[in-house]
Amino acid sequence: MQTDTQTSPTASGQAPQDNQRDETLAATAPGQLRVIKRNGKVVPYTDDKIAIAITKAFLAVEGGTAAASSRIHEKVAQLSEQVTATFQRRLVSGGTIHIEEIQDQVELALMRNGEHKVARSYVLYREEQSRKRAEKAKTTDTAAPAQGGGVQVTMEDGSTAPLDMARLEGLVIAACDGLADVKPDKIIGETVRNLYDGVSIRDVNTSMVMTARTLIEQEPNYSLVTARLLMDNLRAEALQFLGVAERADQAEMEALYKDALKAYVFRGIELELLDPELGRFDLDKLGAAMKGERDMQFTYLGLQTLYDRYFLHSNDVRFELPQCFFMRVAMGLAVREDDREARAIEFYDLLSSFDYMSSTPTLFNAGTLRPQLSSCYLTTVPDDLFGIYGAIQDNAMLSKFAGGLGNDWTPVRALGAYIKGTNGKSQGVVPFLKVVNDTAVAVNQGGKRKGAVCAYLETWHMDIEEFVELRKNTGDDRRRTHDMNTANWIPDLFMKRVIEEQEWTLFSPNNVPDLHDLYGEAFEKKYLEYEAMTRDGRLKLFKRIPAVNLWRKMLSMLFETGHPWFTFKDPCNLRSPQQHVGVVHSSNLCTEITLNTNKDEIAVCNLGSINMPRHILPEGGLDLVKLEKNVRTAVRMLDNVIDINYYSVPQARNSNLKHRPVGLGIMGFQDALYMQKIAYTSPEAVEFADRSMEAVSYFAINASSELAAERGSYATFEGSLWSQGILPIDSLEILARERGDEKYLNVDRSQTLDWNKLRDVVRTQGMRNSNVMAIAPTATIANITGVSQSIEPTYQNLYVKSNLSGEFTVVNPFLVNDLKARGLWDNVMVNDLKYYDGSVQPIDRIPQDLKEIYRTAFEVEPRWLVEAASRRQKWIDQAQSLNLYIAQANGKKLDITYKMAWLLGLKTTYYLRAIGATTSEKSTINDGRLNSVSAAPVAETASFEQAADVPQACSIDDPDCEACQ
Repeated sequence: MQTDTQTSPTASGQAPQDNQRDETLAATAPGQLRVIKRNGKVVPYTDDKIAIAITKAFLAVEGGTAAASSRIHEKVAQLSEQVTATFQRRLVSGGTIHIEEIQDQVELALMRNGEHKVARSYVLYREEQSRKRAEKAKTTDTAAPAQGGGVQVTMEDGSTAPLDMARLEGLVIAACDGLADVKPDKIIGETVRNLYDGVSIRDVNTSMVMTARTLIEQEPNYSLVTARLLMDNLRAEALQFLGVAERADQAEMEALYKDALKAYVFRGIELELLDPELGRFDLDKLGAAMKGERDMQFTYLGLQTLYDRYFLHSNDVRFELPQCFFMRVAMGLAVREDDREARAIEFYDLLSSFDYMSSTPTLFNAGTLRPQLSSCYLTTVPDDLFGIYGAIQDNAMLSKFAGGLGNDWTPVRALGAYIKGTNGKSQGVVPFLKVVNDTAVAVNQGGKRKGAVCAYLETWHMDIEEFVELRKNTGDDRRRTHDMNTANWIPDLFMKRVIEEQEWTLFSPNNVPDLHDLYGEAFEKKYLEYEAMTRDGRLKLFKRIPAVNLWRKMLSMLFETGHPWFTFKDPCNLRSPQQHVGVVHSSNLCTEITLNTNKDEIAVCNLGSINMPRHILPEGGLDLVKLEKNVRTAVRMLDNVIDINYYSVPQARNSNLKHRPVGLGIMGFQDALYMQKIAYTSPEAVEFADRSMEAVSYFAINASSELAAERGSYATFEGSLWSQGILPIDSLEILARERGDEKYLNVDRSQTLDWNKLRDVVRTQGMRNSNVMAIAPTATIANITGVSQSIEPTYQNLYVKSNLSGEFTVVNPFLVNDLKARGLWDNVMVNDLKYYDGSVQPIDRIPQDLKEIYRTAFEVEPRWLVEAASRRQKWIDQAQSLNLYIAQANGKKLDITYKMAWLLGLKTTYYLRAIGATTSEKSTINDGRLNSVSAAPVAETASFEQAADVPQACSIDDPDCEACQ
């Protein structure tokens, strides 16, 4: 039986010309799967080697009889296809896989298909081969330990030299320093065993990284070790390019960072990548303030993400080191401050400590020649051809410089509406949305990430039924948008009609133009007038349907395609501080921004997030002193973005400078619960959501008011809710009054801080920013800082995460530490977690208290997510990106969940993550095979009410939205 499934039987002794051929094959197949062998070489992925290995495993158990041969052949073909399909699904655009990952997947496939005896044989053989390699390495190490077995290394200039074992050992030992339960000898020994004569110095470093990487699932601290070893490659690449040094270890970098910053800034200016103004900072002072030891706090996923997508580069050479990166962002945000060196150091300290992180566009572009630092843009599309295509051009320009887009399409007349200019009839909204979809694909944010846009349509628009079907995989493809996002902009009146099972009337907006700008009681009054006009013949173009039927279709499409999202017009407007100067017509790409838009104003929002785990006291609870200090600095940084920002369209500049909105959010909420031993499914978690957001809200509003005292209030402050002393918590009363019936709003009103004092401060001192808070998804910046994203529950406790930087093993360190404390963490537990897709619930030996704390997202009832979101929403002047996870999803569950979201006062919801009943539990059936799960959407013929009987997986291709953060 061959254990190296992607190498020939003589891999370790492969001829040099074969190695060269393999490298050529790998190099000529970009976008294809490639395999990292134990010696660090990269070769093409071929499934025939997998088939050979599995065949030998079967033969070792069942023998080679004629009777067994046919079955073995069929099973091998099936299993090989499953293993390959797994990697193709994870790495759609190609990528690299370590040999150990392939073997793990083969082992898992055997177990999941009920071939337990064969799997056991395969595991035993792997262990035997591993023992043999270890014995061989011992012999090699005994013969020549100081020289690494006599291995000659090819240096960057082509010369050769003996492997520097002292340096290799020093790097690994330094990478493991201060970390519990990691073994330097294990990494050193395996690295040396994988080397061969003539190996390049780069492959030596790669071998160290890959060796450490394979151990992450056994011990989360190996993620930090892997990142520190990766840092050696990053340092060498950047320092050589800058001419500062050939190589340097972490200890040497403490002294080198000062010189590196200076060389980096001037080289960046020379290459026309950095703003020349950065060269006029006191770089010696800033260099002395940098903290090189903070390079040691990255996880592997975080550092690799920065390296691949954020660090500045020239001809694919990254010359930006982590602390230089944070200082560059800090300098870019402090460039207009009076004492800019002091402010740059303050901003740098906040970013590099991971206490707070700016959003992705700010990290991409701060300090560059085009500092497009804003995250979100909201537009309203007018009802004329010139305006429509102007809006699409605006989309392209805003997307080019890394902005996420939300478009309000409600004003555009519906299918069949009269066009006076041509005496014809309109084709409606849908054909234009197809163009918007293709524009988002074509303009991919400067090659850094996918372009992303969300179209919003109000629920009374006559095209709404076709709009909700835009993401379907069936039907006329010319009327489908497979890449863009969509959202329902739902008025309260529709929700009341659904609950009361009344009729609902659809209109074309050119016949009812004022509905677009009305909300609350005013909307309801006018809507009833238009309905009366349909009954007496004054209004001809309309459609009347039962509200419940449309509601069910909305839920059905959401379940099947993930779209359109449910967002609520009235709470967004009635609780908006800016209702005196305009209307909120939509949210943004990720549903957390609620700002006014019109033909002259494209709303802009600038985002950043407080890292909650960094503000938890050792004994539990929030460190309010630290939180207040950091929120004050964060709001200042966000306000600076508005003046520094590069605006690609004039309407965005006009809006942003007039209203100055920002969106301070939070991330790592789940980690903060873990630190306090609080289960997400508990009243304590809901209470923590309430109290933590109350504190952030209080400090953020106060910080903006302090900035107003220093810099002046925003231009449209007078007449706002702020100017009347009405804070976000107070605006709930406006919503309650407008809904008119207590049964339609059920929100906790408790508070603990001195809000009367803050009301007086805001009234007299003013506000620098029209809006201050919004909770964004934080998918990527949470990766960088190594915490759970946004307000999300843990997806799985052990899983492989795929993003644009590749594949990364992610294991819940809090769970691992708790299991260690109880003597339960071992290889068997690792395998159990893999087998049960990261869930602890089916593992009998895990105590019940830990099972409650470590429930995964689909094991948390959605009511807890909605209740916690409601408690946060009462303190937020904008909204929050709220994903809803629903296991055993069916029509009734969705109906209850989304009605509850509205009744509890939520402004918006984001993705629905739904799995049907057949995927919620794995059990062994009679033939010994595990239940298979289909990733296909619900069949067209399936009843929505019975959808739980259809195998379901989340229909979202990319569950981590990275468009905002």
